[in-house]
Amino acid sequence: MRGAVLVALAATVGNFLQGWDNAAIAGAVIYIKAELDLSSTIEGLVVAMSLIGATAITTCSGAISDTVGRRPMLIASSLLYFVSGLVMLWSPNVYVLLFARLLDGLGIGLAVTLVPIYISETAPPDIRGLLNTLPQFLGSAAMFLSYCMIFAMSLETSPSWKLMLGVLAIPSLVYVALAIFFLPESPRWLVSKGKMQEAKKVLQRLRGTEDVSGEMALLVEGLGIGGETSIEEYIIGPADELTDDHETGGDQSKVKLYGAEEGLSWVAKPTGQSSISLVSRHGSLVNVPLMDPLVTLFGSVHEKLPESGSMRSMIMPNFGNMFSQADPHAHGDHSDEESQLRHGDEYRSEHGGADSDDDLQSPLISRQTTSMDKDMLPPLSHGSLLSMGRRGSVVQGTAGEAVAATDIGGGWQLAWQWAEKEGEDGKKEGGFKRVYLHEGVTTASRRGSLVSLPGGDVTGGGEYIQAAALVSSPALYSKELLSQHTVGPAMVHPSETASKTPMWAALLEPGVRRALIVGVGIQILQQFAGINGVLYYTPQILEEAGVSVLLADLGLGTTSASFLISAFTTFLMLPGILVAMRLMDISGRRLLLLSTIPILIVSLVIFDISELITMSSVAHAGIETACVIIYFCVFVAGYGPIPNILCSEIFPTPVRGICIAICALVYWICDIIVTYTLPVLLNTIGLDGIFSIYAVVCVISWIFVFLKVPETKSMPLEVITEFFSVGARQIDAAKGQ
Repeated sequence: MRGAVLVALAATVGNFLQGWDNAAIAGAVIYIKAELDLSSTIEGLVVAMSLIGATAITTCSGAISDTVGRRPMLIASSLLYFVSGLVMLWSPNVYVLLFARLLDGLGIGLAVTLVPIYISETAPPDIRGLLNTLPQFLGSAAMFLSYCMIFAMSLETSPSWKLMLGVLAIPSLVYVALAIFFLPESPRWLVSKGKMQEAKKVLQRLRGTEDVSGEMALLVEGLGIGGETSIEEYIIGPADELTDDHETGGDQSKVKLYGAEEGLSWVAKPTGQSSISLVSRHGSLVNVPLMDPLVTLFGSVHEKLPESGSMRSMIMPNFGNMFSQADPHAHGDHSDEESQLRHGDEYRSEHGGADSDDDLQSPLISRQTTSMDKDMLPPLSHGSLLSMGRRGSVVQGTAGEAVAATDIGGGWQLAWQWAEKEGEDGKKEGGFKRVYLHEGVTTASRRGSLVSLPGGDVTGGGEYIQAAALVSSPALYSKELLSQHTVGPAMVHPSETASKTPMWAALLEPGVRRALIVGVGIQILQQFAGINGVLYYTPQILEEAGVSVLLADLGLGTTSASFLISAFTTFLMLPGILVAMRLMDISGRRLLLLSTIPILIVSLVIFDISELITMSSVAHAGIETACVIIYFCVFVAGYGPIPNILCSEIFPTPVRGICIAICALVYWICDIIVTYTLPVLLNTIGLDGIFSIYAVVCVISWIFVFLKVPETKSMPLEVITEFFSVGARQIDAAKGQ
């Protein structure tokens, strides 16, 4: 956990530099305009040039990061920041300055696009929202420090705009050092390229534990895109509670699973309905006709969280290592190489070392034998596939079957089950199914001699639990992998089969399409709510609001007074962001947006009303300055960080880079429009007219969030994308009927 926090802090230095630059250019542009005698158009271009650079790099950054990795792109970002700072310090004319701003924009674009991806792919689900709010916090802290510097320099006789901008090179050096020597590669990206040994080492460093087998398995499962998924509800308990004969072979309604304790088997009995559904069953979500059913689907997960206990404590208190054998006596029957694989110490390929791309060939799960016919397809009636001896492995059946259940965070468990069905030729066909389990709400006692639940009576005096399940075809045990090799289920890494799906075809998958609608939509609305335009021109906006009247007794000029108020405003942002960091994984992203956007609307409306009412200059300046400060502070507590957080969570691993690049491209295009037009609008419709537009956009934003944006707090990334997939397919199927 500590490792993930430190890595997130190091990566977020890129956002610190972005915040520093935003404030620096906001202050320096006043002196640049005066010294170089710039028109309003060129003034807007100086500010917007970095946005043009960010937009340009964003068009390819996603695809490149999916190819070469997240870390090299962050290193490139740090170097671009450093070089641009030096060039801005030297700039002899506006043309060199524009070039330097372009380089700066390239660094900003890489940081803004990749840092949220990087943090989401390295952070545990339970604190992912908190860590992904760090970019907003450090960015605002940097703005405060930068405005303090600019204010101090504005008191000089001849302030140097070159120095204001060039100071960026100093903290950039820190970012260069951290990116090169401290930041590891994203473990999800490593798994997608089959670099299992390196991914395991990175995860061990991030989590501070040696046993990362469950998360490794989850990362592999995340390589799949789409596929048929069903939402089911199970009652899970020991075999002797849910069945009288201790076997499920005669009852097709029961699914045999294993708990983590040796010798203890479990049976999952479908109840016929699921508490995870496209319709809210518990009443906390209102079913609105225009509301996207995906919102209700996600909401049904969070509204049914148990008040106490968890599936981990009730059913699976200890999770086995799916990369190793629990039976120490089995080692003598195998080679030394296989023993190393069994203990998870090495994931070497037949063709190269652990760190080469060839470890695609390394088995993810060790086997007791090497015959698929013997191990993978045993007859169910013999009990060899779904049975476990008292001395057997936690994750290995008596004939070597790989069945595991692992904790993947956020109250979710990952399991595999063996399922058989009769084929067209009358022969039984078997295959693995992946199951994401989440503890459900039950009104009955967890213990008792007779418990009545939907789906039938459960008898017995032991423990049981009601769990929602997402059941689908796995990436780890896919038919493609099982049919290609006879030496275990994953001798060919799933990334090889996943890579066969064309990139643009994957973008058209229903779940990805739905996620893109959410991501692109919220980025457009966030930008047209005006935050970046207001940030870039904070001093000018505060000047027009009459802030100099409030500070007249201090003897400060209008420009210096605006810088001081800007520094004060950015300082006030920090407590709001800290509150957001605390609530991001508790209240959730959706509730924060729905709670903070109305405050933005009220502050903008009051600002406009104050323009229509005659009052003293001091009262007028006080009200409008307060409205601007409230707008800033509330925005950064909700609408500021959450769009990037959502975009980093809702896309599958194989296309996460390209999808976030699409969202970021839309972000930067809208940012350019807002920033470039704001000086023109100030001269035409005035600040009150601009804020009226922003208020209307905020109203539209609230409606969009309420109808289209789901809650993703504390859910593993792979489960989120699975929900988008199953929900979108069910919605499309319902429309087709």
